[in-house]
Amino acid sequence: MKPEIKICGLKTPDAVERAVARGASHIGFIFFPKSPRNISPEDAAELADRVRGQVKIVAVTVDAGDEELDDIVSLLRPDILQLHGHESPERILHLKALYGLPVMKAFSVREAGDLDRVDPFIGVADRFLFDAKAPAGSELPGGNGVSFDWSLMASLDESVEYMLSGGLNKDNVASALSSTRARGLDISSGVESAPGVKDLGMIDAFFDAVNSSRRQSA
Repeated sequence: MKPEIKICGLKTPDAVERAVARGASHIGFIFFPKSPRNISPEDAAELADRVRGQVKIVAVTVDAGDEELDDIVSLLRPDILQLHGHESPERILHLKALYGLPVMKAFSVREAGDLDRVDPFIGVADRFLFDAKAPAGSELPGGNGVSFDWSLMASLDESVEYMLSGGLNKDNVASALSSTRARGLDISSGVESAPGVKDLGMIDAFFDAVNSSRRQSA
């Protein structure tokens, strides 16, 4: 099965268009001021309008309040909300009812016990994303360019559909696909020449690696 690919933290027209041209299924815009990938809802909407209908548009937030989300949803018109903070199952149900959008809940993973936190969200979140826990001192919940032990995913309930994130790049994507049952991959820093700066050549190389892995496993 062809994996879904989400290129996250996009900020420029050329990166958006290259990601879509190469076959991204999702593009993500990050609304978190501490991130080098932070973007305004207005700018994100302008970029999204270039490719709307061709890919799923994802709004990534971290413990955002209703007022902030109102602006993001009204301007960007995303297909999916991705929650990367400490949102509770009740918060997710509230947002789904408020906006009528599916929610992807992100979890940070370092050890097997971290996956226990998923259980209360099964049947509440529409999808999950598993990222590596941030290194000590980092203020960013994702986009840190580090991975976790993907073998931990074998213990996850098989009913849980998820995207894999954290330290993905052209050199390890084949291993990520072969060692997990992830339906999708989420990459940000792995296609950047500097924090927040997407590199078109690196985007190409990543998709080339994904395609090569699929041919080898066919």
